[in-house]
Amino acid sequence: MTVHLKHVAIASADPDNASKFFVEVLGWTIAGRIDSRNARGYYVTDGTINIALLNFKNRPAAGMEFDEGYTGLHHLGFQCEDIEEIVDRFENSGFAPRHDVNIAQGLGMNPAKDNAEYKMTGPEGVMMDVSERGWVGTATFKPRPA
Repeated sequence: MTVHLKHVAIASADPDNASKFFVEVLGWTIAGRIDSRNARGYYVTDGTINIALLNFKNRPAAGMEFDEGYTGLHHLGFQCEDIEEIVDRFENSGFAPRHDVNIAQGLGMNPAKDNAEYKMTGPEGVMMDVSERGWVGTATFKPRPA
């Protein structure tokens, strides 16, 4: 059995701003809104994956392992058609490159790397990978030229 990533949740201090990132920078759509006793936020999608951007209203709903006010996860990866265009879109929307991580990992237009080409800042400070080539093991991965 194969399992495919279809949903990710990001704990967000400001789901309105976070949803704008996905819509304005990445061109995604808002698939739904939530305002329950446990959380407020949005579901955004690119048609393949769903990401929930949730401001939890109480700690039990978020999970007791998360401190009150916790936001984020580690990082998400996005494949794009034009790396320079997407980096520009990030920067023009106020989401800076993570030069510290890019330098430490030898990222950039590095033909020796198998996946992420740039680490960028995303909403809530969540790190984002952006890549034209994609990730090994995915259907859309483009191997290095020989």
